[in-house]
Amino acid sequence: MNDGADDLSVLYRGFRERYLDYETLTAQLRGWAEALPGLVRLDSLGGTPEGRDLWLLTIGPEPERLRPAVWVDGNLHAVELAGSSVALAIAEDAIRMHLDGALPAGVPEVAGTAAGDVLFYVMPRISPDGAEAILTSGRYVRSVPRDDRPNRQHPRWRAGDVDGDGQAMAMRLEDPAGEYVESDAVPGLMLERRLGDQGPFYRIYPEGFIEHFDGHTLPDTGFLDDNTPDLNRNFPYDWRPEPEQTGAGPFPASEPESRAIVEFATAHPNIFAWFNLHTFGGVYIRPRQDVPDGEMNQSDLALYRQLEAWGEDVGGYPMVSGHAEFTYEPGKPLRGDLTDFAYHQRGCLALVCELWDLFRELDIPRHKPFVDHYTHTTSEELVRLAEWDRSHNAGRVFQPWRQVEHPQLGPVEVGGWDPRVGISNPPFERLPEICARQSAFYFQIAALAPRPELRVLEVRALGDDVHRVEMEATNIGYLPTYVLDSARDRDWNEELTAVVEPGDCRLARDADARRTIGHLAGWGRGLHSGGNSLFHRFSRGTGNRVRFGFTVTGSGTIEVRAGSCRVGWLTCTVAIPAPSA
Repeated sequence: MNDGADDLSVLYRGFRERYLDYETLTAQLRGWAEALPGLVRLDSLGGTPEGRDLWLLTIGPEPERLRPAVWVDGNLHAVELAGSSVALAIAEDAIRMHLDGALPAGVPEVAGTAAGDVLFYVMPRISPDGAEAILTSGRYVRSVPRDDRPNRQHPRWRAGDVDGDGQAMAMRLEDPAGEYVESDAVPGLMLERRLGDQGPFYRIYPEGFIEHFDGHTLPDTGFLDDNTPDLNRNFPYDWRPEPEQTGAGPFPASEPESRAIVEFATAHPNIFAWFNLHTFGGVYIRPRQDVPDGEMNQSDLALYRQLEAWGEDVGGYPMVSGHAEFTYEPGKPLRGDLTDFAYHQRGCLALVCELWDLFRELDIPRHKPFVDHYTHTTSEELVRLAEWDRSHNAGRVFQPWRQVEHPQLGPVEVGGWDPRVGISNPPFERLPEICARQSAFYFQIAALAPRPELRVLEVRALGDDVHRVEMEATNIGYLPTYVLDSARDRDWNEELTAVVEPGDCRLARDADARRTIGHLAGWGRGLHSGGNSLFHRFSRGTGNRVRFGFTVTGSGTIEVRAGSCRVGWLTCTVAIPAPSA
């Protein structure tokens, strides 16, 4: 199709080379929707406390028409800006696919044909308030820059600009009992103190101030001192309250951002795949969080093994089990996670992508479990990071320390550490490659969609003015119409129904007007689930198709619809001939 705006470069706002503020991101989304109304629809799922819209793009011809859909989101965590860029790149690639048939590099043409039948729901920035705080001030924000807790009378750190430069970075205080020492190799680089170090020694805190300061006692730095909700702990599946789960919020989906997603996803059971974009690490994280693979649905696991193979080959990242390799505390899985909600409650082939493989850049060998990369960094590796920042990242991370008088603490130094570009997000120069590879990976997942078809097999005369109609519903897609075996029994995961609207004809049996025809299998099995067995290389039965029929009297046209809320609806027109003269 072509709506007269096939040159997407005219609409491009630079998201593959930089991180967009809210105004520019909004202009990008509106530009697509206004130029291509038959292909792109822009909706707001709600508003944030600071008055920003939670934008959602729907991409596909006739965007109102229900059919299998994939979901992409980014920037659930405020500083993880690259997720927005990759989500926008996937959106642009989906638009381009429909305009001129172009696919991301490496996507097979037949996979593109399958992906072309799929709706793309793209929410590039779940936390626009948080992202704006990061972009404008650099202060640490996990998800959203707000704190509505009533229990705020205890001393705590609050991020803020101490030296008047508009940014809130880090702050160091010289102290003989400090835990950090400046590197001999890289001036300004702070390393964990070791037994033989001579000093001077420092304490490091976020640049900011202490609420309820008693004048001498410095409080511990908390993970969520002044921005308590972590949106990725606020979703309803397996939600647990504080302190059992840090960042949980007062109740499931208490935050407008998470609630908007829950409400949309619940109303759209046609979503079959979910790509949740984070940074950083260069890894895909798959279900389940709560149990080892031996206790997981084995059909689901086979599907994830196929994604794992594509992830390494196409996306360039390994895939790990959330339970086995991404649990911060052994035996304590994360609770209230978005992809857990998508997998367990919405039956989606859900996946986290931690964009940007900084560890590979620094030649850090792969840890097992993978999560140890984030906490087991050595001083030698930090020196390599500082050298890499200077050579390959224009020195964006490590900033000079500047002395300033703090109103509460006296002489301090601020600066030192700006993780926004180079740590939390890739350098601008690396964004195009990351966008391209992850888009290609997700297009192949989109190509797994169930693809039901409906056709007339025969219209046979049984007598004067009486005909028998035989129909067949077939699924030619990789996934079955129920998508995941673990979700097959969910009440919203309904079997396909056939509905006959006889028009001027009359059905011989009223019961034929509506009937359940069941779920249809897909041709895919995942990976290592028996298809390549050395001792049993045979096909399964024809569970991907079902026949049904009905008898009518009279002549004219009959409308037959078949489908469900999971896969959408197909319509077939059947012509019933008039009796011969």
